[in-house]
Amino acid sequence: MQYRQLGRTGLRVSAFTLGTMGFGGTGWATPVGTIDVDGAREEIAIAKEAGVNLIDTADVYSAGLAEEIIGQALGRDREDWLIATKARMPMGEGPNDAGLSRHHIIRGAEASLRRLGTDYIDLYQVHEWDGHTPVEETLTALDDLVRSGKVRYVGCSNYAAWQMMKALAASDARGLERFASNQLYYSLQARDIEAEIVPACLDQGVGILVWSPIAGGLLSGKYRRGVAAPAGSRHLSDWDEPPVHDEDKLYDTIEVAVKIGESHGVSAARVSLAYIAQKPGVTSVIVGARTPSQLRDNLAAADLELTPDEIQSLDDVSGEPLRYPFWHQAKTSSDRLSAADLSQISRHL
Repeated sequence: MQYRQLGRTGLRVSAFTLGTMGFGGTGWATPVGTIDVDGAREEIAIAKEAGVNLIDTADVYSAGLAEEIIGQALGRDREDWLIATKARMPMGEGPNDAGLSRHHIIRGAEASLRRLGTDYIDLYQVHEWDGHTPVEETLTALDDLVRSGKVRYVGCSNYAAWQMMKALAASDARGLERFASNQLYYSLQARDIEAEIVPACLDQGVGILVWSPIAGGLLSGKYRRGVAAPAGSRHLSDWDEPPVHDEDKLYDTIEVAVKIGESHGVSAARVSLAYIAQKPGVTSVIVGARTPSQLRDNLAAADLELTPDEIQSLDDVSGEPLRYPFWHQAKTSSDRLSAADLSQISRHL
């Protein structure tokens, strides 16, 4: 297992993170998994054996139950782990039960601490953008949590490049705690973040934590062109996260991943995970699983090294044309491109 520096901080996190959306598995999270405390203990043990040191969760996962399960499952072993959680989504029906106001952030952090059974959160992330709350209010509340010792580092999630840059500028101007990371959807199924967000993260020293790196199972290899999906599958039906805009391209990508997997004697899921883990700017890839066997297979991607030719073939089948102004920069300004620029332009030169 590799350990990578989280953004500009001195914190080192494993290249793969244990995801916990399936812990509890109530309400909307039921299709993801229904893992109880004993199941969580087993998955945590598997992750620890693989070298994982970071667990990611959120207050909204099963309305707080996932955090409670983590707290119970870790018990006295809490000090052996880094815990990341999030706040922003609705946690009640009141007018202040969602968002990134000082009120909601402080109350959310204190509630997460109680559920997790700990006195500090290693990485506290704002789960989504809040266009109604001044970013300075959000950042000041987060800074207060760090200064109080309740939070060690802060991050954002699902932030567009301009939203992240606005927050970083406000932090820098006011001497407030800076986002160490941005947790984002990134997979062979959708490489949107490469256009703006990855270069911004590289330029600003913000780590990238990846959620749903196998597109919620779409890239597992069980979804194939012309073949009925297995019984109980939630995708390509009424479950639309992530959305699939081009099924033909998705199936083409899966076929390449399956072929590469066969050459290594591994699953398409493992290929898809290894691909994302090797992309520029990626700090850690969050993996969750319904079963222990799935988790072991996913975490084994840490030992899979794809060749440059294999990466190129996956790039070619899943990539998109350069958007403006990047195609113009590739054509006219390739003599003065930074590492951030090259993260998306290099393969087009």
